[in-house]
Amino acid sequence: MDLSWLHQSMSRRHALAAATGLTAGALLPVAPTPAGTASAAARGPDLANAAAYTNPVIWQDFADIDVIRVGDAFYASASTMHYSPGAPVLRSYDLVHWEIAGHAVPVLDFGAKYDLNGARGYVRGIWASSLAYRPSNRTFYWLGQIDFARTYVYTATAAEGPWNRLSTISTPYYDAGLLVDSDDTLYVAYGNTTIHVAQLSRDGRTQVRTQQVFTTPSSVGTLEGSRFYKINGQYYIFLTRPANGQYILKSSGGPFGPYTMRQVLLDLRGPIPGGGVPHQGGLVQTQNGAWYYLAFVDAYPGGRMPALAPVTWTPDGWPVVQLVDGAWGTSYPGPAVPPAPRPVSPMTGVDTFDGPALNPRWEWNHNPDNTKWSVGDGLTLRTATVTGDLYEARNTLTHRIQGPTSTATAQLDHSAMRDGDRAGLALLRDSSAWIGVRRDGGVPRVVMVDGLTMDGSWNTTGTGSERASAVLPGSRVWLRASADIRPGAARPGTFSYSTDGTAFTRLGPAFSLGSDWRFFMGYRFALFNHATQALGGAVRVQRFDLSTP
Repeated sequence: MDLSWLHQSMSRRHALAAATGLTAGALLPVAPTPAGTASAAARGPDLANAAAYTNPVIWQDFADIDVIRVGDAFYASASTMHYSPGAPVLRSYDLVHWEIAGHAVPVLDFGAKYDLNGARGYVRGIWASSLAYRPSNRTFYWLGQIDFARTYVYTATAAEGPWNRLSTISTPYYDAGLLVDSDDTLYVAYGNTTIHVAQLSRDGRTQVRTQQVFTTPSSVGTLEGSRFYKINGQYYIFLTRPANGQYILKSSGGPFGPYTMRQVLLDLRGPIPGGGVPHQGGLVQTQNGAWYYLAFVDAYPGGRMPALAPVTWTPDGWPVVQLVDGAWGTSYPGPAVPPAPRPVSPMTGVDTFDGPALNPRWEWNHNPDNTKWSVGDGLTLRTATVTGDLYEARNTLTHRIQGPTSTATAQLDHSAMRDGDRAGLALLRDSSAWIGVRRDGGVPRVVMVDGLTMDGSWNTTGTGSERASAVLPGSRVWLRASADIRPGAARPGTFSYSTDGTAFTRLGPAFSLGSDWRFFMGYRFALFNHATQALGGAVRVQRFDLSTP
């Protein structure tokens, strides 16, 4: 398959990631809720707005967002590439405070590379995909293509799951948007530059037809990231020009067009200093008829952060982003919505791994070997791979970093480690560093290691160099990593340790977090344990604490 368009698109993303400006244009409506779609002009009784919110509404890495409302709850899905489980489903009651309810793709069962079994799935897997709700059967649908080969559909009756694969479709719907039409027909908008619309069978298992509906003018360049809506009888396809623009197509003639195009925003100054232009994401309507655009902002080294802005509509049916001083606002009045039935679960704080399953805040680097880990009395990680390369090691458990700065502390019992084992807490990306325990010759030491690197094809080019170490008495150690993920800043990561959980000692030099966009996913805190000699060792993480200043 000719992927030259993909490389061109990536080059454009790189060149424009830091673009800023003032231009904004029309915006678009969001997917109908189970009760149907209210008129864009209609407004229900005024509700008291919540306190003003600040962008980004989530300072964690959630990219390629699709957002919907089901009753009084909002849901969103995001890209996760090679992390498993994939496609997190987020939930909010006010579009500002979010929790992770579950994952739409429970395991990346798309080939051995996603198991780190003779190959790697880095920067593959779950790309931009779609989340929808079908009122007729009260079911959530997730749809996405994998490896440019085929499309998968998963369904669940609750965001928490269980999610099950409904179908596999031979057409790879690249950057797809799923629409449940008012007559219950399922349509998919997809493509890069050449945009298609497909109609699915009533049960969502097969493709009925597909048709090209739009070709992007050369003056615009690349358009992708489809989101598909029906508003007041008109069809809209919301499209991204990576990484600095947003456009919208509108059809009054049906889902297959013809479509006309209007610019929504281009080179718009974003709300994160040093970050990029808000783009991609989707549109959603609140209970009283107000519209919002939930986009993401390129903000490496942390990743791509969700930002929220209100939207109004022109009389002839085009959306307009509401700006503050010519830019996407750093703050807006909170959406007027009913009171939340409960607080959402925080994305930071303490985890003692005392439940029957992992909190959905956690995702593995590739699929885990489920025979080599357990929770209930802390997190037990038994060695699953014999390797000197952390990028090859299975059962590395990751957590998104909270911006703009945050600190992770892990309490580790290393008494069951064996000679040659390496266990610890990493700042993980294509350039990585870690603090942890090395056991050699029966002696455990706490060490700081950097120089773990991959090239642009995600092959390992450096397995790490020990930069500092200390004698480690006893069987427990507290490992700490702090990360500053503000784009454009110095981006330091620092490491320290403690033998009593109170007094911490800095270990090793500061690690400079890389800000190259090509890995797409941002840095994560990562817990790991792998062998370099033989399997059989284990560690127990008794507590993990993610805190902000």
